[in-house]
Amino acid sequence: MPRFAANLSMLFTEQPFLERFGAAARAGFQGVEYLFPYAFNKDELAEQLERHRLVQVLHNLPAGNWEAGERGIACHPDRVAEFRDGVGRAIDYATTLGCTRINCLAGIAPTGVTPELLRHTLVGNLRFAAGQLREAGIRLLIEPINTFDIPGFYLSRTAQAADILDEVGSDNLFIQYDLYHAQRMEGELAATVAKYLPRIAHIQLADNPGRHEPGSGEINYPWLLRHIDGLGYSGWVGCEYKPATTTAEGLGWLDAF
Repeated sequence: MPRFAANLSMLFTEQPFLERFGAAARAGFQGVEYLFPYAFNKDELAEQLERHRLVQVLHNLPAGNWEAGERGIACHPDRVAEFRDGVGRAIDYATTLGCTRINCLAGIAPTGVTPELLRHTLVGNLRFAAGQLREAGIRLLIEPINTFDIPGFYLSRTAQAADILDEVGSDNLFIQYDLYHAQRMEGELAATVAKYLPRIAHIQLADNPGRHEPGSGEINYPWLLRHIDGLGYSGWVGCEYKPATTTAEGLGWLDAF
């Protein structure tokens, strides 16, 4: 049975960030994830996890200047040193938080860089990060993201992610499969999950259109979640959606499941 984690970057946002841990626990979640921990003291975050008996399921590597529109730097040839410094910072936080999965955002492809160099840069960075994280007992993930929401994002399809995994050649690199992004880019969710399940270490969900809670759009989540369960997936499912109203009002889908 999949376990559901609240994405605190998108759920319970009506509350200050550190208060969202308690809100997630009161709503019945056993795990949490969020984009980045780095703006907060790692010991304060760990205290929230312990107080509310929550598992830190996932966070991202540092991804450049998020406020300025950057969405990862792993494919940027001129920022390899910055990327590698970020790996060490992420391990430091993840170790304190007991987090065993870190996601790498490939980034928006910079202009004027050849496809060959973009790929070479990303593969090299992933090899480095996968090795460093393995030593710390942490899995590295990469996530295809739709290019409607983030135009120019380098990694956008599941098969592309699997091909990158093959080239990196690490047993510590996996796919983070976001059902919302995959629906927008390629559909065929059930068949794709079944095909790539051995390489998927984390799943996220939201409905489409709107990126709201399951049941608000075109994806048949009651069927799809049963299908994923039937495939034997026992990992976490991150609830990374924008509530149509409030988080609490939109949790009926979870109670039903």
